[in-house]
Amino acid sequence: MKYTSAEAAKLLRKLNDEHSSLLLMEGQSREFLAALGEDPESVRPAYDYAETQKKLEENEEKIRRVKHAVNVFNSTHVIAEFNMTIDEMLVYLPQLTQRAMKLNEMKSRLPKTRERASAYNRNSSVIDYRYANYDIASAAADYEKVTDLLAKAQTALDVINNTETMEIDI
Repeated sequence: MKYTSAEAAKLLRKLNDEHSSLLLMEGQSREFLAALGEDPESVRPAYDYAETQKKLEENEEKIRRVKHAVNVFNSTHVIAEFNMTIDEMLVYLPQLTQRAMKLNEMKSRLPKTRERASAYNRNSSVIDYRYANYDIASAAADYEKVTDLLAKAQTALDVINNTETMEIDI
């Protein structure tokens, strides 16, 4: 069946939720307590070991198939505007985000700021100043470029994730 990356992500989330539910149900029913003198059969929860293991294995196989299909898709589909595969873009986006965060901090600095006196140095009459050792306007311009590039990259990835399809046999 054909899925977009967005649909495959939702399918994977559903399969993982089903797997967690199966494990939780198994955990609640594979063992039980009975009080001394109580008939264990009257409190025994329904549990079929073989059937449960089969369902878990089938679910795990589906998860592997979906993840593999997404990995192949991500490593073979190129985002033309960036000349990068999706998996490269998934590394590039956090790099751009980190760069934008750093540049935001740099562009927000004053050229000269007074340092606060430290606890052990309160009585000192020496005043320290911290100076920006770069052009703040350049950092601001670079910040604008990086955030624009980040938005463009995210949009390009969103378009691929919601339009291109992959075949997943589950």
